[in-house]
Amino acid sequence: MTVRRIENRDLLSTVWTWSGDAAPAREDESSPVDIHTRLAAVQAAGWKGVGFVHADLMKIVNSVGISTLKSLIDDHGIETVELEFISDWWADGAPRKASDAVRKDLFAAAAVLGTKTIKVGAELDDFRSVPGGVARERFMESLDALASDAGRHGLRVAMEPMPMANVRTIEDGSQMMREIGNPHAGLVVDAWHVARGGTSYQDMVDALPMEHVFIVELDDADEQVVGTLWEDTIDRRRIPGDGALDTSAFIAAMHDAGWRGHWGVEIISEQLRRLPVAEGVREVFTKTVAAFDAAEDVPAFRISNNA
Repeated sequence: MTVRRIENRDLLSTVWTWSGDAAPAREDESSPVDIHTRLAAVQAAGWKGVGFVHADLMKIVNSVGISTLKSLIDDHGIETVELEFISDWWADGAPRKASDAVRKDLFAAAAVLGTKTIKVGAELDDFRSVPGGVARERFMESLDALASDAGRHGLRVAMEPMPMANVRTIEDGSQMMREIGNPHAGLVVDAWHVARGGTSYQDMVDALPMEHVFIVELDDADEQVVGTLWEDTIDRRRIPGDGALDTSAFIAAMHDAGWRGHWGVEIISEQLRRLPVAEGVREVFTKTVAAFDAAEDVPAFRISNNA
């Protein structure tokens, strides 16, 4: 007898999962594969959603136009579109000017593409725009202001705690959301970041204010970090079931905590980048579905009053 039935299995191929040989923090983050090929690949594999990073989105928009992109997305059965990544929204000067330009582009695209949630970054240790790092009070005030701006556009923003950033754990991110109390500000809960941040899945569900969970992402990893955390996260993520993180237990924990939205799958790896897009998205989809099957037999999690 299974422990749970997980009926919400709509999967979203996040930016790097379906972009081919593209990766974060490259000089050009756009995909080298044309949008028609990529959409055909995700449709054939069974995905219901896709994500775009700003550089890739603007490359496509400048080529075919935002209306044509929307039509292509609809024609390929894609129901959910996520956009990313706004960084430096707490900064001044040139970094803030660049951040505001990205914000403007993503907010405008969201209105056409039907996007509801935009991913935003915490301050990465290796990419600080403010010497010494942004003060926590300023960071929170700026996030509150960003979320309110998103709300005025019918949007919300999801901030992603990362172990190599100023918001390192899901517990810290959860506390921050409680303190801010803005309904348009929430969290990205990513299995890789949760595990590498040292949080158990039980502690994760105990900490989360579920009303502030906007995006959930699946992935896997080797047992030990290889290189720096940054190198490990952008080059060596594993497909669910191929690593040591027990992605099925993460799925079970989030389901037991009350998550009923779609599931992003974020695989950023040298191995995946070497594969043709159609082959890569098919393999990721198939193994992720198997992780859901296994998750139905994971022992139940104890859920606190935060659920």
